[in-house]
Amino acid sequence: MIRSLLSHDLPRSKWLAALLILCVLGLALTPFIFPGTKALNVAAKILIFIVLVASYDLLLGYTGIVSFAHTMFFGIGAYGVAIACSRAEDPGWGTVLAGVGAALAVSLVLSLLIGLFSLRVKAIFFAMITMAVAAAFLTLASQLSEFTGGEDGLSFKVPEALRPSTEYLEEPFLGAMIDGKFAAYYLLLVATVVLVLLLLRIVNSPFGRVLQAIRENDFRAEAIGYRTVVYRTLSNVIAAMFATCAGALLALWLRYNGPDTSLSLEIMLDILLIVVIGGMGTIYGAVIGSVLFVLAQNYLQDLMKLGAGAVEGIPVLSQLIAPDRWLLWMGLLFVLAVYHFPFGVVGRLRLGSAAKKARE
Repeated sequence: MIRSLLSHDLPRSKWLAALLILCVLGLALTPFIFPGTKALNVAAKILIFIVLVASYDLLLGYTGIVSFAHTMFFGIGAYGVAIACSRAEDPGWGTVLAGVGAALAVSLVLSLLIGLFSLRVKAIFFAMITMAVAAAFLTLASQLSEFTGGEDGLSFKVPEALRPSTEYLEEPFLGAMIDGKFAAYYLLLVATVVLVLLLLRIVNSPFGRVLQAIRENDFRAEAIGYRTVVYRTLSNVIAAMFATCAGALLALWLRYNGPDTSLSLEIMLDILLIVVIGGMGTIYGAVIGSVLFVLAQNYLQDLMKLGAGAVEGIPVLSQLIAPDRWLLWMGLLFVLAVYHFPFGVVGRLRLGSAAKKARE
């Protein structure tokens, strides 16, 4: 049953399987184990990034395409929901579906155009084209204030079932308030699980095998009869669709969207870092990488505050562990992760497990 659900793509490592189970259980039980607004927001961000990073890994890890326009599709999904809900006085599920549908249609057209016109060029030129398109879309979103709210963005209502003011139980259940925010979190959780399983199905299908063949040697794939431009374009379109869904989930959770929220270059850099940390060419890497990166991004500074208090008075050490220098340590941790895990956490664990089986 589990093997079929995972499309026969098993972790192939006991440690990796344990990490994945820990991540899934932690995310599923966050409202009960870690009560508080910050913990819930961090867990929701992890869920959104899992879908976003996994969709990008379909491009980079499985097809070998370097694109910098992925946040554009992420932003389109968020703006689709934001614009639809902000135009309605009392938005319902029909409004949300209309916004998501419109966003998917726009992403489909743009990703198809980018794929058809750009994927025939060399990799570096394609990356430059996508960067230019993403920058142009960011500028457009900032200037079309009548539709997008400009630099201020859009704040809007969501369906009543997802509003924090909606209370399903008067008293907390196992320490968690059962309200609209609780329902919104589990909507994100279910959507993330469904989308990740769907991506696993795609990458382990014959279509996914062809994408991996193109990544390894596109000339050989072309020689044996596969039209690589068609497959690359389809990969670009599919990745864009999943990124759009991730953007829609972000908008539903925040009830706000603006250029810096979903279209900034920092998000694209975060995606690249997570792909490298987790491991390219594996959907599980998106899960592990997103959990590690988002936790470090949100809690490293808090840990450094504790450390700074412990070494207070020591001249050099107290300055190095100052909370304001958390980005320095974040960078050092990334360098160490790349050095010790050149194939990412997932790749390292799988290689270790394979080497152990070979010795036995």
